[in-house]
Amino acid sequence: MTRCAVRPFWEDKRSDDGGFSTVGVALALLVAISLVFTGAQVYRVQSAAADVQEAADACALAADNVIAEYYLVARVCDAVVLSLTLTGIVVLGMGVAALCTPLSAEAGFSLINAGKKVLLARDRFARKAADGLDKLQKALPFLAAVAAAHVAGANRDGMGAGYLGFAVVLPFEGNEVSAGEAGAADELVGAVDDAAGALAVAGEEAEKAAKRAKEAKERAYQADCGAYPGYCLYERAGSLADMPAGSNPFFSSVDTWGFSAALNRARAYYPCRLAADAPDGDSVEAQAESALRKRFYAFAARTLSREGFVDESGDSFSASFPLVPRNVDELRDTDLFSEAVYPVTSNDAGHLEMHAWEGCPRAAGAARVASLAERETGGYDLCPECQFTENSLGRVASASSSIDNGFEFHYRVIAEAASEYEEQKRVLEPKARKVRRLAGSLFEQARSALRKMAAQRISVAPPGRLGVVAIVAATDSNASDLGFSSRFVNGAGVLGPRVAISGATLVSDSAEQGRTIIASALDGVRHDGHLLAGVLDTVMDVWSSMLFAYADGQQRIGEGIDELDARLSFGGESRLGLWSSREFEKTMESLGLQPAQLDAPKPVLVNTGQVLQADGGDFSARLLSVKRVAANLPGNTVLDGIVGIAERNARSTIRDFNGEITVATIEVAGDGSPTIPITITLPDSLRERGLGLVEGIAERLRGLAGDITGVRQWR
Repeated sequence: MTRCAVRPFWEDKRSDDGGFSTVGVALALLVAISLVFTGAQVYRVQSAAADVQEAADACALAADNVIAEYYLVARVCDAVVLSLTLTGIVVLGMGVAALCTPLSAEAGFSLINAGKKVLLARDRFARKAADGLDKLQKALPFLAAVAAAHVAGANRDGMGAGYLGFAVVLPFEGNEVSAGEAGAADELVGAVDDAAGALAVAGEEAEKAAKRAKEAKERAYQADCGAYPGYCLYERAGSLADMPAGSNPFFSSVDTWGFSAALNRARAYYPCRLAADAPDGDSVEAQAESALRKRFYAFAARTLSREGFVDESGDSFSASFPLVPRNVDELRDTDLFSEAVYPVTSNDAGHLEMHAWEGCPRAAGAARVASLAERETGGYDLCPECQFTENSLGRVASASSSIDNGFEFHYRVIAEAASEYEEQKRVLEPKARKVRRLAGSLFEQARSALRKMAAQRISVAPPGRLGVVAIVAATDSNASDLGFSSRFVNGAGVLGPRVAISGATLVSDSAEQGRTIIASALDGVRHDGHLLAGVLDTVMDVWSSMLFAYADGQQRIGEGIDELDARLSFGGESRLGLWSSREFEKTMESLGLQPAQLDAPKPVLVNTGQVLQADGGDFSARLLSVKRVAANLPGNTVLDGIVGIAERNARSTIRDFNGEITVATIEVAGDGSPTIPITITLPDSLRERGLGLVEGIAERLRGLAGDITGVRQWR
């Protein structure tokens, strides 16, 4: 058999030196170029098909951002509710504190009225905010669908095709929004109203007593050392007794001085005078006067040491400043008049004589001693040497008690002032105790009310809280070689409509955005031209601090109380205003309010299966089932089912939606105070198109169903 060997055509084209001919090279190049263009075309087609997924991702994020913004609005409302609660309680409590002293009582009644208005405004706002947020959450499916549609319509793929987009929030319904029961502070308000009058009266009476006590203390201080370098105990003790500084201290202020300083000075004075006293001359009369002075000083030192005391602790005060006699009448009530220490002798006439002291020349050989009381009964002749009578000792006391250059003159002023001071302290103590009891009880009720009201917060669980699913389709069918025609690739193919879905959910991001939004809630008050004055201005400033307490916690409450405290005149002698202010602040500090969670919700892309599984609703179950078997289902079953459910849900929520929702209006102090509306507004174009926009998109998406093949569409 004869075999015929066939050689490849290119071998026939080899040149003599073993290389390829021109024809072979040309064919190889044509094949390579065709492969390059074919690969590029395949890449363009696949990229165009993939673009729809990117558009779906963008639509999902845009739709979920609507839910994120709703959470921020809800947090602003929650911050306002809490801040109004704090403001009302703080203003009411500081009004109670202001009633404790007459200097601020008028402001106290004004603050109490303002606090009641704030609490009413709080209840009104909480109710309107809950209703508004409930209404707004029902529109979220529509708003999310519109956001997705807007993003889809603003984009085109690499082949020039436009997009239709739709979004479904999961779950589709939210929980009812509630802010708790109104009137949680009614019991507190009633208690304040009942006690306010009695508290103000007790505070006024306490202040009067405290003022009179203060005046008495001031008189005593001036008599002791405040009048220096004029006559006073300090000056007289230094001049008359040459007392050392340790026994004769000086006090520059009544606030550092106490009654015990005067008593101690007097106790030290008389022993010094006793030790230093000497006759003014050699005469018997001068020696007699010196002896009587020593007896007087010894008596005074003994009496002050034995009977004098000062006991002052807290609001209680008791003291004894024994008075030394300043005349014969007062002398009769003392031991000086009854003590038997004066020598008695008989004169040449056989009559009895009484002598000033045993050193009198006529007292030698005295058989006995007698008292001034006996001398006053009569039967005694006057001693011609010492001239002693019952008035002799009285003149010693009177000399330094009747005029301001005497030590006893100023001591008596102090003793009388101490008695007045003690009396007013006795009047003050039960009044102050009543003020503390009434105010303290109201502060405790304020704390209880605040604990109860602070728990009544706005908490939301809106539609879309688990995430959103976006559905996007490329609406045009394009030639596969559109914009890339080439003779190397057959351009007869058509790239039909493409569909993709994407999922997004919310995660926590930085708290700074939430803090900024809450802070900006005051912008409308700061720049709206309101001329705030008086109590309203005070309330608005307190609310400012309380609003930041939502973000910063307990510290801001203290700052708000301090700011209000600085505006009130909590002076007064009773110091009950200062006590009540500090007591109320301590009561508020015991709450330990912590900052709220301010992490801003941020939309992120996730697998749609995660969103659907988390929801578990009918729509999610159907869509999840469709997604799992999508490769085996006709395209019209997939898209038509998704769009139909989404359209019906959107229609049910936006039928009565007019394009604008005022969630609530803030009126911090009721009528007449600045108002801050919290409003959600759509662009005019969307308000005009409303439901028609969503229905139109749904209809066009359904129209594409017949053009979508069974090729797997899901990612």
